[in-house]
Amino acid sequence: MSVFASLVEHLADLLQPLFGAFAAAAAIVLFTALVRLLVHPLSRAAARGQKARAALQPRIAELRRKHGRDPEKLQRAVLELHAREKVSPLSGCLPSLLQLPAFFLLYHLFSSETIGGRTNELLGHRLFEAPLGGRWADALGDGGAFGGPGLVYVGLFAVVAVVAWCGYQLSRRMTAADPAMPATGEGERVPGLGAVTKVMPFMSFLTLVTVAVLPLAAALYMVTSTTWSVAERAVLYR
Repeated sequence: MSVFASLVEHLADLLQPLFGAFAAAAAIVLFTALVRLLVHPLSRAAARGQKARAALQPRIAELRRKHGRDPEKLQRAVLELHAREKVSPLSGCLPSLLQLPAFFLLYHLFSSETIGGRTNELLGHRLFEAPLGGRWADALGDGGAFGGPGLVYVGLFAVVAVVAWCGYQLSRRMTAADPAMPATGEGERVPGLGAVTKVMPFMSFLTLVTVAVLPLAAALYMVTSTTWSVAERAVLYR
């Protein structure tokens, strides 16, 4: 944790001439962008995987005609086809999973009063009037929703709402355009993915909940990462 705290502090020092009192918040955004750059090759691989799944659709349709009366045999045949072609139906989950350690480090960093036996000075940094270690509930108790700290969260909620709506529309288009995605009921082509397909378009809206309950620093990470994800998918899946 102390090493990670030093990294954030050094980034804030580098950004101080440009962002002044907001340097720590800018450092969190930059850190998030660096993490996303590191996992970008996996995101590109996931995009290639989805296009490969789409290319398998004629063969999947043939399997459906052949095994349509035996759902279990159909599911096994589809999974075997994906395995032979080295196409994973869940490959798109890997970039998100690999980001979790960075997110949890940031969460604990801005939730701890002390780091390495000394006072956590990062908690004193702010984004406008909202402390990076504070939460929305703290802002509501310090001037209400439209007080100084509360307005910071209003701004974040507005950004998340716009990004989430764009992500929702993009996910709906991707799901409709990808014939390898499963249908519901007996027509489900890949076991267990029917429920995932229904939920996917709404995933971006979960960021609204996280912004409300997380420390502001972790919320900034989530907002930046979600914005990056939507923009990245728009480019990779065009």
